[in-house]
Amino acid sequence: MNEAKSVYATYEGNSYLFGGNAPYVEEMYESYLENPGSVPDSWRAYFDALQHVPAADGTNARDVPHLPVINAFAERAKQGGTRVVEASGADSELGRKRTSVQQLIAAYRNVGTRWADLDPLKRAERPAIPELEPSFYGFTDADMETVFNTSNTFFGKESMSLRDLLNALRETYCGTLGAEYMYMTDQTRKRWWQEKLESKRTNPQLNAEQKKHVLERLTAAEGLERFLHTKYVGQKRFSLEGGESFIVSMDELVNRAGLAGVQEIVIGMAHRGRLNVLVNTLGKMPSMLFAEFDHTAPEELSSGDVKYHQGFSSDVSTAGGPVHLSLAFNPSHLEIVNPVVEGSVRARLDRRGDAEGDQVLPVLVHGDAAFAGQGVVMETLALAETRGYYTGGTVHIVINNQIGFTTSDPRDSRSTLYCTDVVKMIEAPVLHVNGDDPEAVVLATQLALEYRQEFNKDVVVDIVCFRKLGHNEQDTPMLTQPLMYKRISQHPGTRKLYADKLAAQGLGDTLGDDMVKAYRADMDAGKLTVDPVLTNFKNKYAVDWSPYLNTKWTDAAETAIPLAEWKRLAERITTVPEDFTVHTLVKKVLEDRAAMGRGEVNVDWGMGEHMAYASLVASGYPVRLSGEDCGRGTFTHRHAVLHDQKREKWDVGTYIPLEHVADSQAPFVVIDSILSEEAVLGFEYGYASNDPNTLVLWEAQFGDFVNGAQVLIDQFIASGEVKWGRVNGLTLLLPHGYEGQGPEHSSARLERFMQLSADTNMQVVQPTTASQIFHVLRRQMIRSLRKPLIIMTPKSLLRNKDATSPVSEFTKGGFQTVIKDQGDLKADKVKRIVACSGKVYYDLAKRRAEKEIDDVAIIRVEQLYPFPHKAFSAEIKKYPNATEVVWCQDEPQNQGAWFFVQHYIHENMVSGQKLGYAGRAASASPAVGYAHLHQEQLKALLDAAFGRLKGFVLSK
Repeated sequence: MNEAKSVYATYEGNSYLFGGNAPYVEEMYESYLENPGSVPDSWRAYFDALQHVPAADGTNARDVPHLPVINAFAERAKQGGTRVVEASGADSELGRKRTSVQQLIAAYRNVGTRWADLDPLKRAERPAIPELEPSFYGFTDADMETVFNTSNTFFGKESMSLRDLLNALRETYCGTLGAEYMYMTDQTRKRWWQEKLESKRTNPQLNAEQKKHVLERLTAAEGLERFLHTKYVGQKRFSLEGGESFIVSMDELVNRAGLAGVQEIVIGMAHRGRLNVLVNTLGKMPSMLFAEFDHTAPEELSSGDVKYHQGFSSDVSTAGGPVHLSLAFNPSHLEIVNPVVEGSVRARLDRRGDAEGDQVLPVLVHGDAAFAGQGVVMETLALAETRGYYTGGTVHIVINNQIGFTTSDPRDSRSTLYCTDVVKMIEAPVLHVNGDDPEAVVLATQLALEYRQEFNKDVVVDIVCFRKLGHNEQDTPMLTQPLMYKRISQHPGTRKLYADKLAAQGLGDTLGDDMVKAYRADMDAGKLTVDPVLTNFKNKYAVDWSPYLNTKWTDAAETAIPLAEWKRLAERITTVPEDFTVHTLVKKVLEDRAAMGRGEVNVDWGMGEHMAYASLVASGYPVRLSGEDCGRGTFTHRHAVLHDQKREKWDVGTYIPLEHVADSQAPFVVIDSILSEEAVLGFEYGYASNDPNTLVLWEAQFGDFVNGAQVLIDQFIASGEVKWGRVNGLTLLLPHGYEGQGPEHSSARLERFMQLSADTNMQVVQPTTASQIFHVLRRQMIRSLRKPLIIMTPKSLLRNKDATSPVSEFTKGGFQTVIKDQGDLKADKVKRIVACSGKVYYDLAKRRAEKEIDDVAIIRVEQLYPFPHKAFSAEIKKYPNATEVVWCQDEPQNQGAWFFVQHYIHENMVSGQKLGYAGRAASASPAVGYAHLHQEQLKALLDAAFGRLKGFVLSK
């Protein structure tokens, strides 16, 4: 690489303030100085911030327009009133050096961390960065004592010699703590970091007692791992050894957070070091952990999970008062817990009415490889500043052991310089810190928390450490990392290094050994290692889950509402302010809905859904609906958010009728999410996991896109209760239906949910009328059962008059798990029963009417899981002479519900009946893309539903 193209020069060239953009920016700045309102808002905010930056002379003088001054001097020159005097060589050189000093300061602030002493294994050579060398700017030894103005720094001196300045910069930015923050566009936050770092010169200032406490935490972290290593030889625990300073960081974070007014901390982390956090941070009794290793712990769940996935909660005492700690349950899928934690935090903030996010702190702990590699990291970061998913800033801690399983070669591990570079997308500052300097880890943690509380923004502490053992305790890392593990084998351990340091400072030659013996004694006794853990503390914001446990899906729920209430709510949600101008198409929708509310016409799907939400919030149940385009609805059916067609500002002029149904109603929140499935669904699962009293819904733009969040479905929604005992009432709205829109706009993959259905773990329904969606949404809240509700929602049925319902179906009755035949049939004449689910019912009913078939009954299974045996059996028995039962579905034979329901149907058939299948043939693709082929397949499956049994036939 040509050295003339330096690192900092590259930085300048890539910045919008440098390179070819400079004349444009200068011209815009001149316009701003003349008239601030003449430039775009984003640039005005930037230029406004510049006015608060001290001038070169240290004053706070505001800049003035440059052009009038330039023109005045030019005019004076024309008139002979100005004599140009060339600067002497000495003055010109001094000016150049002053400029170079400012460039040197900027270079250390920008890239000084590249020279920081971060690696405990000291494997990498210091990179060549010319901008950090005084010689790059033409300075020599003769300039070292020259004094320059340093008023734009925070080293505490208005001027410093070049030597002192250079030492201060290196001490601040190139020690065992390296900071990255100069990419931030907010000047106030940038100057905050400069002041915090430079005023301390990144030098921790701990007294003797604080240092002893740090050593005690290191001893606890190492002591637990060594105790488990010797007592439970070969058992997996994903040791923290090599990264013990992480426990120091967590201890400092919890205690500082308490002082800062934080009352709850929600932690998400993977398996590395998890057992250590459980015991040494949350205060889980070691004896409880040992029982899990000994297999003597109670086994109360049908499945359970390994000990390094378990969650835990406790209340600990800090100098600022009690702090509730929650460690989220977590599967092995790395980083997937991130959005779940954020959603849980948002629910807690909403419950407290804490809009800023000061009282609840999300803490996410990452591994270096996963942080750089997992896409859900980026998706979750993208939520940070949005209205619907804001949580007041997250503290991220990276246990950077410089290896991912067996991958450590930087040519393979990532494409970025640091594993944390992804956070630059939201301009989060990063503090890289050497794990062998626990005092620097304390300082980094203090600064990170202080920044988060000050600005409510994300921040990262990257603890560069190592992994003493393999990926797990049965692994042999020397197979693939012989050089790294040779260095590791020679490393005495962070605790030993720090104990020796304190001994050298006169704090006790046996201090370290004494702590080791004391901790070992506590382990042998199974005693608590976090003091004090508060056992009787009652948090007034804690959720009482007892009403939602030990419930049954067959529990009744009164979901109908009185006619008077129906009419009142309908009027509220179809009324808009007089000075609010809705689009003409939306006006027609509101007029039609008003007529539905008065009972003049049948109620369609959009109105039925709206009335469910209106009646719930009016009864005190909050509703939170999020997803891509869900305010309007992908298919323009919802219109929960109305837009004033005459508004003049982009951030005003919306009206949400469901926020105005009653004076003391519960909140209704509808959020158009970012274009993400995995992170947004994870967020909503986390929200629902902490608020059973809110109807939390996530809607896919098309049901097909839910597979982008399959990990959440597999690892949390379907199995969270049987693994961890966590009940959750999250509702998924998944548009599903075969209407000729091709492979990616037809199927919500019903078969995947059916395959995951067991242990009464969730509810899978496919409503086909407006009243059915009304009742099933209300049922989800009114009865105490909290199980995930998966709704296959329609597309064409949203406007199908046959799918509408009279008002009477909303004011009486409830959700029907099975809908009986709607024809005028003589039961004893029926020879065949066609069972189906979803939109295909209307195709079947139409074909039957066209062909005037009177010996085939059609019944709809609206709830596919848990399967409604009693209701289904009752329908079968209505037709004593039926000899055939056919399951008909839109989906291909290897998809949909067929393979799941066939044994349920067979179980409820009577002796002598035969079971057949009518539907599309098995297919690798969910649906065809050719319109004519779609129609041919539809005709064929309808023919099969009413024709002679073919193919697979099962007799009873």
